[in-house]
Amino acid sequence: MLNGQTFSIGTLLRVFRWQVGLTWILILSETGITVLIPLFIGFAIDGLLAGETRALAQLAALLFVLIVLSVIRRIYDTRVYGTMRVEIGKAQVARSRDLPVSKLNARLGMGRELADFLEGVLPEAIAGTVQFVAAIVLLYLFSPTLALAAAVVLIGMVLIYSLFHSGFYRWNGALNHQSEQQVSILETRRDRPVLLHLLRLRRYEVALSDVEAVLYGAIFILLLGMLLFNLWFATTQLGVTAGAIFSIVSYSWEFTEAALALPITLQSWSRLSEITKRLASN
Repeated sequence: MLNGQTFSIGTLLRVFRWQVGLTWILILSETGITVLIPLFIGFAIDGLLAGETRALAQLAALLFVLIVLSVIRRIYDTRVYGTMRVEIGKAQVARSRDLPVSKLNARLGMGRELADFLEGVLPEAIAGTVQFVAAIVLLYLFSPTLALAAAVVLIGMVLIYSLFHSGFYRWNGALNHQSEQQVSILETRRDRPVLLHLLRLRRYEVALSDVEAVLYGAIFILLLGMLLFNLWFATTQLGVTAGAIFSIVSYSWEFTEAALALPITLQSWSRLSEITKRLASN
């Protein structure tokens, strides 16, 4: 299926378009229901305070459908992306017969990361994007000021990540290059080269972790500032019910959780950009 084709996310999406398309439909359905939950919790709170249980029953039905969709998608995903990993491995071995075993071994693992991205990271990004848009729209319905605060934070996050992209790309390149040497170094069965190899791996992993920690710290400051502002604004400036305040805070927190998928996605994309270039060097 992948013989003679370039290894990239675009190629995988094209070759497995029907299988991936179905899982994306399930993801969007799951996310759409998830987005509605805080709103229905708010309705349930107001209903129960008024002595009514209809909204509570609607919330329970919504949660049941969400559970069913989540289980079906995970069962389906495992089979689709497992097949994708097999096809990637077959194609890599077929076109890399002259490559040293050490490099081929490392690149087999790198190739699997393409499928890992499609299975784990990209669905989170899709769900996060839907939650972003829905949270901003619903916050706007409560008050344009709440939506504006969220939009400003989103722009700030993108600007912050742009400062870190080159660092992620550089350190991932160094880590991948060192990983390609592992089997050759182990074959020497000499303690010092193995120790130096492990120390280099540790150095690159620590560097990546440090960059990631600073990035997340900066983003968390923005997100928590937005969350606290929206909580203050909802309780002191808007004349709304307790259920509405809960929904506002929930959507602000949902925006915060969705926002965390953005740096993960962009960081993974930085790594995959380096991996794709490396795999094409065969």
